[in-house]
Formats: sequence, structure tokens, C-alpha cells
Amino acid sequence: MPRIPAATPSEISQLARCCAVFVPGDPARTGRVAFWDPEADAPPGVASGTAEDLSIVVPGEGGVEAVVVPAVLLPVRSALPVLTRARAVADGHRAAVFWGAAAVHALQLAARGLLLPGLSEGDHDAWRAGPLRTEDVERIRALAAAMPPEAHAVPLGDGEPAGGSDSLRLPDPERLLRAFLDAVADALPRSPAASLVTGGPAYAAREPRHLPDLRPWAADVAAGHDAGVWLSLRIEVPGLETATQEDAGLVFRAVPQVHSVSDPGLVADAAAVWTGAQGAFGPRARMDALLALRRAARAWPPLAPLLSAPVPDAVELADDEITDLLAEGARSLGAAGVDVHWPKKLARKLTARALVGPPDEEPGPGRGFSATPSFLSADALLAFNWSFALGEQQLTREELDRLAEANRPVVRLRDQWVLIDPQEVRRAAERQDRKVTPIDALGAALTGSTEVDGRRVDVQPTGWLESLRERLADPETQEPVGQPAALAATLRDYQRRGLDWLARMTSLGLGCCLADDMGLGKTITLIALHLHRQTEPSAAGPTLVVCPTSLMGNWQREIEKFAPGTPVRRFHGPRRDLDALADGEFVLTTYGTMRLDAGRLADVSWGMVVADEAQHVKNPYSATARQLRSIDARARVALSGTPVENNLSELWAILDWTTPGLLGRLGTFRTRYAQAVEGGQDPAAAERLSRLVRPFLLRRRKSDPGIAPELPPKTETDRAVSLTAEQAGLYEAVVRETLAEISGADSMARRGLIVKLLTGLKQICNHPAQFLKEEQPTIAGRSGKLELLDELLDTILAEAAGVLVFTQYVQMARLIERHLAARGVSSQFLHGGTPIAAREAMVQRFQDGEVPVFLLSLKAAGTGLNLTRAEHVVHYDRWWNPAVEAQATDRAYRIGQHRPVQVHRLIAEGTIEDRIADMLSRKRELADAVLGAGEAGLTELTDAELADLVELRGGGR
Repeated sequence: MPRIPAATPSEISQLARCCAVFVPGDPARTGRVAFWDPEADAPPGVASGTAEDLSIVVPGEGGVEAVVVPAVLLPVRSALPVLTRARAVADGHRAAVFWGAAAVHALQLAARGLLLPGLSEGDHDAWRAGPLRTEDVERIRALAAAMPPEAHAVPLGDGEPAGGSDSLRLPDPERLLRAFLDAVADALPRSPAASLVTGGPAYAAREPRHLPDLRPWAADVAAGHDAGVWLSLRIEVPGLETATQEDAGLVFRAVPQVHSVSDPGLVADAAAVWTGAQGAFGPRARMDALLALRRAARAWPPLAPLLSAPVPDAVELADDEITDLLAEGARSLGAAGVDVHWPKKLARKLTARALVGPPDEEPGPGRGFSATPSFLSADALLAFNWSFALGEQQLTREELDRLAEANRPVVRLRDQWVLIDPQEVRRAAERQDRKVTPIDALGAALTGSTEVDGRRVDVQPTGWLESLRERLADPETQEPVGQPAALAATLRDYQRRGLDWLARMTSLGLGCCLADDMGLGKTITLIALHLHRQTEPSAAGPTLVVCPTSLMGNWQREIEKFAPGTPVRRFHGPRRDLDALADGEFVLTTYGTMRLDAGRLADVSWGMVVADEAQHVKNPYSATARQLRSIDARARVALSGTPVENNLSELWAILDWTTPGLLGRLGTFRTRYAQAVEGGQDPAAAERLSRLVRPFLLRRRKSDPGIAPELPPKTETDRAVSLTAEQAGLYEAVVRETLAEISGADSMARRGLIVKLLTGLKQICNHPAQFLKEEQPTIAGRSGKLELLDELLDTILAEAAGVLVFTQYVQMARLIERHLAARGVSSQFLHGGTPIAAREAMVQRFQDGEVPVFLLSLKAAGTGLNLTRAEHVVHYDRWWNPAVEAQATDRAYRIGQHRPVQVHRLIAEGTIEDRIADMLSRKRELADAVLGAGEAGLTELTDAELADLVELRGGGR
């Protein structure tokens, strides 16, 4: 069989939008999946698979009809990755999505070891999915019932009519689905290692083997899916009801039971099936049961003696085997499809949970919160105890000790026998009276569980810790603090709620992150918090605000406007000092100055430290983040419109600064939460993380109901432009030459070359002069983007409106600035090297309408500025992260904007920008579906994937 190359991501996306149908083969593994586009006259343009014209039966207006379609066919093994990923394609065809669901179910059956050997109709060696249990059959039937008509438009046979006919019928959905499940089961086990299990090439080689001599054996082993059986284990303890605690003669027996798949009510001991005493199962039941028993013994070795017994009636189990069965054994057997049934008289309701709270208080919500003024102090250790309950009855400490001393899986307790795991009880007894820090205890209380020795344990908070959890979990029940009298403004409702939340969290000694959208007034809310804290002697003190350089002026103006009379100083520049610092004073500094002067700042007793645009410390190992952690304060508050830009580790960095230890160590956090949440693998982990983080992070969006109803509408438009002939020629040459270099480079050089390639292509899309670094370039007529910008500006300026033009490249902004000057258009350019005073003057000129076009470096001006004079925002080139672009847009679309805002994103069609734009449009919600690490993530693409990403499609003009 010729080897089919794996489909690329773009091919998978294309095939997922096509009709799909399984075409059975003999043997089953030779079946193929056909893909065709009902709107096209040609097969899908992919390198994978083989192209053929198929005559198929499809639904028509009066029933069904036969049509010929150009299709691409993939072998089952090659089609599996395409089908499984088709389910995630937003606009995938319903037939492809259905077969994707079927593929996942087939893989699950194979993972459970449900594989039976047999012969196909043509006497070829073939595996099939089975034996299936009743619930497996029901699930297959439910899946078949959901099969859309296009998904079973199977090609006509050679002797069937090629036109319309009353005899035409769509194939039976369940039969076709069963054939697909068998095809997957037949294809997967065929690897070089398979012969070690099968003892020869039969059932291991991919090439079909004709084995007609095995027909009688195959008929005995593998006939009919629904005639199979499945096993369970019944655990017996003879004499259990009359035995006493001192009786050491308890015997455990595991009895295998046989269940009929086709008749759920038919069950018998395996011994009865072996001896023929139970004949209702049919002649093949013994062989099917033996195969099931072999799988069970592989899953749990103590069952192995049953395989050599003349009649597998029962096997005696030692205490250590029962203990193992309580833990890993039952899980392994369950994965192999074997249930374990324990005696009804044997209580198995012994549950364990951890009690966490003050060591000298009894559990219960009656204790007040006032008992915890030193919650976060180093000596405020809390007790971590275990609570065991039998049903609803809690056990005493003496009873727990007796369980640990017994060291047996079955113990007599309160007049009944109880089944327990001795190792669990022993571990619990060893950890009694363990002490934990308050922040660890709070994390466990909020999530409702903790991890002990790799196992998750339920947690119940006690005393004032329980009161604190209730207080954090239900903030609406708390008394509002009210707007400070010294605040010269009226807070909006959502800002007052933000103030209440900030005041409550900081009063508890807990740090927090206010993560409102840009433009919702985080600054004024923080000023109100500062004024409120000055009314409390225990909280009063100076507030240090650490922010980007571009925001210092804005902070000072806002403080002078909304808190008149409050002293404010800038700790910045060569003459900075902290002399004669007043209690209620604001001190403003930059991240760079803080990093240089952290020692001097750490000597001050701060009432509060604020990190504005806190994503600047998202790398916990950076010098900026380390120095910020060295500055102590009675309260820490982070402000950020984008607490998660790239991955959840950034959220960890911010919250670990505000409330150290809350999320544990970074490595543990990555393992326990981030990897599971980012990969979408564990919804339970996402929910636990949400419960833990929610009280410490307040996130409001402009689009949330009731947040900012006064904001005008915002329109976002992607404007595609063609490359000029010069741009297209440069683009193709750079792609061709660099891909050749990349193909022969080692891993380190390869990453550098990819980043260089991506950067160069974006610069070519902007303007050839930027890529070529021309010193005295001719600007006009060489860039499609620049021509479109001219057209947009003509319209905008004719309306006397203001516009912000963002680019990530200073050199490109310089080219635009020169071009506009030549056209007589007034503009100004703000970048990272612009002095603070000049920045503030530029902002004022734009807001006053003196300069209609404001060119801005995305990195230097994407946050903090208030530019509500703008009615238009142009993103000349695309950033790798949509959250960064959204922040830049929010310079205009924020509280104080009264005119509709139009956002224009310029995209060079057919280029890498097109593909990146498509990727970003599907990943706007970064906190829910985390975006990859921008260019760094793209360096891990294969050569084929990279070529597909950067290929110029459609050419220039």
C-alpha cells in the first residue's frame, strides 16, 4: 500500500469543510474516507490522499439520486488525525464533524483493549471492535441515529446504476458505523511490535494475509458483534456476618461473572458457562469469555490463576491484593471493562476530608471574622487535620487511630464491617496536626480541595477561615464603603463596586488585581481607594504607583483633578528624592526607575503599592519583577486590562506578587492548572482555578451589561490590500531563499531564521523601503497599504475627524510621516524615545484638534493614553496578539468618547498577514482560549507548515 503523506494543518482545515463518507474495504483496514466539496467541480486541492471520481448516492429533492463527484480518498489510518481535528473547525461540514466524533469513539474502544481477531468476508486476517458491552452498543446506536445523510452517501458498486433509480437507497447508518469502527480497530494494532503479541505476521502486518484455513476458528471466536459477552468480578467474604473483630480468618474470593451484551438481564458465573450449565449464552460464549478474562488478567495480575484453571470458578485474594483492588486494581479493571461488585453487607461509605482552620477553634460558621487580624503574618499557622466519616457519622480520633493500627482492608467499626484502604488511613494518621500557612489554607478553602501525595482531597474550612471564605465568595452581601468625601468626582456604579471590592480585599491584608477593560476608569477607582484608606489609621500611609513612563503625566493630572490637595510627586529623573514624605502622599515612578532604586523605595513604610499595566512584570524571573517583590507594603494592587496576554503563567506572576503563595510555586501551578486549562484537557481544573482566582481578580468588560452603556458603537473592519508588483517580487524571493536556508539549518539557527523571515515578510507588506532599509527612498506608489492609508485619510480629514495610526515599526512610522508631510498633511509621531514632557504636549495638541493625524509606536503608546479626540484607529500592521491591538484601540474607545469609533486593520491579502489575521480572529478571548506565544510559537512549525503559512497566494498586481 503506498504511503500517504500526513495532511498539513491547512489541508485538515480544508478537508474539514468538505463532505465526508467512509468507504468500507476488505479487510476492514483497507477502507478509506472520501472527501469532496459539493460546491466545487474539482477535488479538494490537497497533497494528501488520491483523487478519484466517485459515483455516489446523495439526498435529492424527491428522495435520493446518484451523482458523480471529484473526491480525495485517504486510508483510514491517515484520515484519523484529519477527522479528529475536524470537530474543532468552526465551519466544518456536518458529515466531517460526524465522522470525527465516530473516530474519537473508535479510538476510545481501542484504548480500552476492545479488539478481537477474526477473518474478513474474503478470509483475510482482521481485527474488529469487541466484545462490546450493552452500553457500548447503545452508544453506537445513538451515534448512528445522529448520522447526517451526506455521511453515508457511500459510492455505488460496479454493478449498480449510475443514474436515478427507485432502487437506490442510502446504506444503513449503524452498519456503516460498525464497519468504520472495525476499520480503525484493524488498522491501529499493526505496528512492528504487534508480532510480539500475536506470535507471527498474521494480525500484525499491514499487508492483507489470506487465511481460509482459520475460518472454523474465526467463526468460533469472532462471529456477530451483539452476540459477545463481558465480565465482572463479584467479591465474596464467606462468614462475614458472623465474624468478630478478632476473627483473622476472613477469606476473600473473586468470582468472575459473564454478562450478555445482547440481553442485559442474562448473567451467570463463569463456571456455569464453562461447564455448560448455563447454555443461554450460545456456543461462542466460552471463547469470548476467555478472551475477556485474559484482558482482565492483564489489567490486574491476581486474576492470572483463573486462566490456568480447568474451570475459572474463583480465586482467593490476600489482604494486600484486596488493598490493591481498592486503589489501583479497580481502576485498571474498569479501564478494561470489568466492574467490581462488593458484598452489600460490607460498608464502603468511609470518606475522608481535610479540616483546615485555627488550631484552637471548633469547626463551624459561628466564629466571627474579627478573630483574625494577623491573617497573613508569618506566625499565623493553621491546623490541617483529617476528618473521617462513616456515612453521615464522623469518626473520633481514637477510632481513626484504631483503623490505622488494624492495618487491614476490612475492619469492624460501630457494629459493622467497613472496607477501607489501610494505606490511606495510615497516611491520614501520620498527617494529623500538620500546620499550613494561612495562604495555603485559604487556597484550599476556596477551591474546596487540596492535593496530598498526588491525590486530591476534599477540604472543609473551619472557624474564621470558613467565615473568610464565605465573605470572599459572596461579596454582594458586604456593606459598601461609600465614596470618599475628598474625591472630587462622582463614581459610576461599577466603579463604586470596584472600590468596595478593593477596600475589602486590602483591609484583609490580601492583594488583588483590578482587570477592567482599558478606559473604564481604573485610575480614578484607585485614587478613591487611596483616599478611603487614609481614613483608617491602620491602613493610612503613602501610596507608591509604579507605571510605564508614558503614564506618569496622566496619573499626576488625574490625582490633581480628582483628589485636589493630595500631595503627589514624581520619583523620576536625576533629582528624584523621597524626603519629607507625607502619610497620604502619592509617589509616582516608572518600572525602570523602580528597578534601579528598589533599595531606596524598600526603605519606606508604604501604605499601598500599585503596579499599573502590571503585565510589565508578567515574567517573574525578570529583574523588574524581582525588584518589585522587594518593596513591602500593607496592601498590593495590580492594575491591568490584559492579565493574560499569552499564557496563564502571566496570571500567576501578577497574583503571586499581589498575594504571594496563593497559586503555589510556578512549576506546580503549570502542572496542576495551566497545562490542563490551556490544552482544554481538564474542565475540572479550569473550574478549580476559577474558584481560586475569582476572589482576587475583578474583571469587567465594556461589553458587559450595565458597565458602560454611554459608550458609542465601535466598528472593526479588516481592509485587504493587494501587494504591488515590487512587493510581490520581494515577498516571493525572500520566501524562496529563506526556506532553502531553513531546510538545512540546525534547531537553534532555524528558530532565528524563522523569526527573521516572518519579520522581513511583514516589513515587505508594509513598504519595500522599510525592508530594504533605504536611506532616501521614493515612498509613493510602491505600497498597497500606503495607497489605502492615503484613501482613508482623505475621507477622514474631509470630515474634520481625528485618527490614530499604529505601527510596531518606528522606521515605518518615519516613512509615513515623511509621506504625509510631502502631501501637506499635518501629523506627529510618538515613540519610545519621546520625552515625557513632549508626550504630554503631543497628547494635548491632538485632543485640542491642532494635529489631526497621530502616528504612534504600538509598543510605546499602546497603553495609558487618553485620546478620545480620535474617531478612527488604523492598525497599519498586525501585532501577534489581539489583546495588544485591543489595548491600542482603547486609547480612543474609552470613557469620555462620545462619537462612534471606526477601527481599520490593514491586511496584505494572500500573505502571511492573511493567515495570522485568520488565526487571531479565532482566538480573541485570551483568558478562555490562550493564544500561543506569537512568533516564538511559530518557530516550532515544520518546514511544510511554515511554507504553507508564508506562501504568497494570488500574487501582486
